[in-house]
Amino acid sequence: MSQKAENHSSAKAMETMKVLVSLALLLLSLAGYYIYSDVHAVVRVLGLIGGLVVAGLVFYQSEKGKAWFSYLSHAQKEVKQVIWPTRQETVQMTLIVFVVVILMSIFLWLVDMFFLWAVQILTGQGG
Repeated sequence: MSQKAENHSSAKAMETMKVLVSLALLLLSLAGYYIYSDVHAVVRVLGLIGGLVVAGLVFYQSEKGKAWFSYLSHAQKEVKQVIWPTRQETVQMTLIVFVVVILMSIFLWLVDMFFLWAVQILTGQGG
């Protein structure tokens, strides 16, 4: 039983180590981008992208990384299943929103003017 617990704790420690190494690689690539500011921008960007890729690969080796990438692939499948509105529908809905906003602003302006008039009458400031 202790062998099983020991294997579980070492596996958990290894998972934690993978996540920490990927985070360290990510931070080092970001720091390198800013530290080597005198180097050509293309080289810095390529170094940053390389660091991000290596950090992503290390993170993918962990259980959390696999779960996260699985979530992203499922989310991408869901986005492909969405029925997006046509351009005409989008324009019509946008115009409806603009009209409703204008009408509501006029209504609220009128309500505000009524309350201003009522307060002036009640306080004796109005004519």
